[in-house]
Amino acid sequence: MADIKQVQGTRANKLRPVEPERDFEQLATLFTNEQDEPTTKTSLMEDYGQHKERIFCLTAVESPQGELLGFNWAVHSRFDASQAYFYLIVEPSQHQKGAGSLLYQDLISAVCQAGIKKLEVSIRDNCPACRRFAEKRGFKEKTHRMAMALDLETFEDTRYDRIIDNLKGQGFQFTSMEALGNTEEAQRKLYTLNNATAMETMGSDGEPSWLSFEDFQKTVCQANWYQPAGQMVVIDIATGQWAGMSAITRFEGAEAAYNLFTGVDRNYRGRKLGQAVKVVALRYAREVLQVKTVQTHHNDRNQPMIAIDRKFGYVQIPGVYTMVKEMDPG
Repeated sequence: MADIKQVQGTRANKLRPVEPERDFEQLATLFTNEQDEPTTKTSLMEDYGQHKERIFCLTAVESPQGELLGFNWAVHSRFDASQAYFYLIVEPSQHQKGAGSLLYQDLISAVCQAGIKKLEVSIRDNCPACRRFAEKRGFKEKTHRMAMALDLETFEDTRYDRIIDNLKGQGFQFTSMEALGNTEEAQRKLYTLNNATAMETMGSDGEPSWLSFEDFQKTVCQANWYQPAGQMVVIDIATGQWAGMSAITRFEGAEAAYNLFTGVDRNYRGRKLGQAVKVVALRYAREVLQVKTVQTHHNDRNQPMIAIDRKFGYVQIPGVYTMVKEMDPG
């Protein structure tokens, strides 16, 4: 959005377009430190390549000496071009010194030009100043995503052997996308199960997570973090129905594994399938990914899954608020 320009009242800080090759290493560091999201230049380049057509504002602010102080990054929603989400991240040393306000002004200018009606941003729930910055500018809380972490060295997974064995005895097959060949047919079934159970999760807005199977295939199955061996599924052998799933991975540069999603088809709930398939995924994290910790997020209204994780021994860690702002049509 921004042309290179000097702005009055900000100690001569400058706005300029972000240059991927030049800036993404520093942006990745800011994402990692400020958002608590392990991020690398490589993963940012991949994300930029995937979403480049929807990015309408990507601006850096720098000091007179050329030091990058922060950036904004705004993207049209895949589902509705009149909605957008964004990041606005500033070096800690530059908080409350005008860099954030400067980037926000640039963002709003781009938003108005793009005809955006609704803005969405994620705010760390352990950063009161970040929330105040957003609320001062008209943002309101939409959801709270609790973050939780499990120490795999103390997790007593053998307690769940009987549950898993009983389910196998009832005709359920515990397998993975890798064992199933990660074929297109298997990917379509994974998409159907994942999409349906995500929409039915307590606290969900009921909207699909992907535009289509092709969108799922591109953004999930072809992503560099997708590990077929970590995509655990449970199949009802008698009917061939995919009954449950738990997806786990280890993002590039991360010390901990991340449990992306666990879901059970509505017709199979109440049989402890969610617990069982999640235990299988956690064993994969410990034995194959060789990590000591697994992290995950939950909508704070999804009490059934939060209860399962607390039973496993997960503890709460800093999470994120999703905050939204309706733009003034005038």
